[in-house]
Formats: sequence, structure tokens, C-alpha cells
Amino acid sequence: MSPVTVSRALAQLAADGLVVTRPGAGAFRARPRTPAAAAGDTSWQEVALSADGAADLVPRSVDASGVLVSLAAPPPGVIEFNGGYLHPSLQPERAMAAALSRAGRRPGAWGRPPMEGLPELREWFARSIGGAVTAAEVLVTAGGQSALATALRALAPPGAPVLVESPTYPGMLAIARAAGLRPVPVPVDADGVRPALLADAFRATGARVFVCQPLFQNPTGAVLAPERRAEVLRIAREAGAFVVEDDFVRRLVHEDAGPLPRPLAADDPDGVVVHVCSLTKATSPSFRVSALAARGPVLERLRAIQVVDTFFVPRPLQEAALELVGSPAWPRHLRTISAELRARRDAMTAALRLTLPELALPHVPAGGYHLWLRLPAGESALTAAALRAGVALTPGRPYFSAEPPAAHIRLSFAAVAGTEEIAEGVRRLRTACDEVLG
Repeated sequence: MSPVTVSRALAQLAADGLVVTRPGAGAFRARPRTPAAAAGDTSWQEVALSADGAADLVPRSVDASGVLVSLAAPPPGVIEFNGGYLHPSLQPERAMAAALSRAGRRPGAWGRPPMEGLPELREWFARSIGGAVTAAEVLVTAGGQSALATALRALAPPGAPVLVESPTYPGMLAIARAAGLRPVPVPVDADGVRPALLADAFRATGARVFVCQPLFQNPTGAVLAPERRAEVLRIAREAGAFVVEDDFVRRLVHEDAGPLPRPLAADDPDGVVVHVCSLTKATSPSFRVSALAARGPVLERLRAIQVVDTFFVPRPLQEAALELVGSPAWPRHLRTISAELRARRDAMTAALRLTLPELALPHVPAGGYHLWLRLPAGESALTAAALRAGVALTPGRPYFSAEPPAAHIRLSFAAVAGTEEIAEGVRRLRTACDEVLG
């Protein structure tokens, strides 16, 4: 076997407490473990965690179930239609490894970075956002989820309403609720959020924050229409509110998409938009480097919250990000996944229309990694039946902050091995539909 396999096996044995390793000497059998101590009594915590004082109006429980659906790996043999990241075969593993190796040898790579992030990386993110955004208006953060959490904590106090697209990303709803905020849904159609309903929601709630994904929205795949972009910014500006723009999959565009609209932040001179973007979706779930961009006094509040929460993003990871995006491998990788995602999207779309015509597919996106389907009924039952048939999918209910208008499922085509696995997954889904829908 290879040295890598031996090294991993020894690491696992050491983690299990079966061997100990001594540099320069080798690996040795560990001493027998002493009997485990009797389990303690933690029942007192139920009272401590739920005994809110009279002045505490914000629930302290945190529901991560909507996030775990896409993060948890399915059992062996189950096809992963619920994944939120690229399959390992699509990740630029060699380029990331080379970038990390080069980064580790940079002078000062293991020192403390500037709190806001490396100037060169902030400059790269500013150029990628475009418009008048400058490096001074960018903070480097540890992944999009962390950036969203920082933004919502900065912009709204506990108990405040926050406007969200309906449906929307469950991870953002979880962040809002964990911060004690009240998500208020604003419906989305094929052209993105509906401006008239957005204006109504601002008037009715007095909200000061609207969170949106204008490009390849999760889960619908909608792109905010050109005529709505300025309208959304105008409505928010008149309400004295911020727009948190989650630009999460701009680098997962399909090769047939055509020119993309600029981020809303690129067309916002007044500091209405707080922009979030990330390298994670286009690389690896462990390559957690992202950016927050904002203009005006809010930038200092964002910076302060990030410093209090996490200090800074580890410098070696920032240096590796600079190495990666500056290498010839980066544009090649983006072209590769652009073509591959289009092929997988087309394969899944064709298989669904042929094998499962009763599932409505209202929109086929030109970017992102998933399809959003409407069911005649039986969302929970279908999710369970699909898992029994050997395919994991994502139910639609967690994407709605209020009662959903219909049953839905979300199917990812990025986390599977290829088009053959897509065809097999749809075949298994047909079996589940026959069981549940008849």
C-alpha cells in the first residue's frame, strides 16, 4: 500500500487511542484504556438552557436542521442529490494543494495578518465585484455563512424583522433566527423578488434589512431582471434599509449563460448594499475564504463584529487564496466546471422530463448547481421514500420562512460523480414517486 494510506491508517489508530507515535522512533501499541467513568447527570441543563428571564424576549434555541440536510453526507451507496458543494472530481484539488504549498513558503505566511485581510486579496475581491468598490471597502471573512452572520448581527438588533426572499436559503434563515431576528417572506418569481411586494413588506414591518440572492437564487435559480435591479435599490433606499446581497454562485455559471449582470454592489454609490461573495462554492467546502464589501459607517461595525467573533482569517489560507486565483490553473478550472455543470444540468433536466413528467420544472437555470421542482403532494413522504430507494434529496419546506404555497424538492447535480449517476438517481427517484404519488 502507499505511504499515504499507511499515514492515514496510523493517524486513525492514534485518534482512536490504539497506538502512539513517537517522531524518529515509530508507532507503538498504546497502553490499555482505563475503564470509563460513570456518566454524569446533565439533566439540569434543560432548565438552564430554557429558563429565559422576563426581559429575554429572544428564543435561545438554534435549529440547524435546514442546514444539515445539505451538509450531512448520505450513507454509502446513496446518490447525493442533496449536496451543496462540488463533487471531489470537480474540485481543483491539485491547484489548491500547490497553492497551499507555495503559500506556506511565502515570507511572513505564518504571521498575524491585517485584521481586515491581506491587502492584495482585498484588492482582488474588489476588482471581481466591480464598479467603484475599492479594497478599503472589503473585509476578508471565513466563508459565506460567517459573512452572512456578521452582516445580520451588524444590521439588525435582536427581535427586529428582516425581509427575506421566499423561498430562500435555509442557512440564512437559521442565522437570522439564531440572532433573534424575525424573517418576513417576500415572494420570488421567475424574474427574482417582486418589487411591489418588497415595498409593501418594508411599509408593513418597518424592517431595515432585506437579504437577497440576485444571481441564480437558491433554490429557484432565478436571476433578478434588469428592470427590477434599480427598483429594488430605490425601494430599500427610501425605506432607509440595507440590502444584503449574497452573490454565492457567480463563479458557477454555465457555459451557455451569456454575459452576467454585475453585482448590485457595483451599481450602488450610496452604501445601500452589503455584498457577500465567496470562493468556497467554486473550490472546496474546506476552502473557506470569502469577502464582505460595504460603504460608509456600517463597514466599521462589520469589521468590529468580525474581530470580536473570529479575530481574522488564518493567513496561510489567505495566502493560498491569492496563489490560487493568480495561477493559470484558476481560469482553466472555472472553464472546466462551467462546461461540466451545463452537461450535468442538461442530463438531469432531460432525465426528469423523460422519467418524471409529473414533477413541474418551471425554470432551468443557467448557473448554480441545482433544480427546483414542484410536487403534486407528499414532500416529506417522498423524501423518506427516496432515501429508501437510494437517493438523497432536499425537501422544500426549510426554504420557506412561513407556510409554503406548495410541496417542493431541490435536486443538486454538482455533488454526484457524473451524468451516469444522475441518470441512476432519477431512476431511483421514479421508484420513490411510484411508492408515494401512485
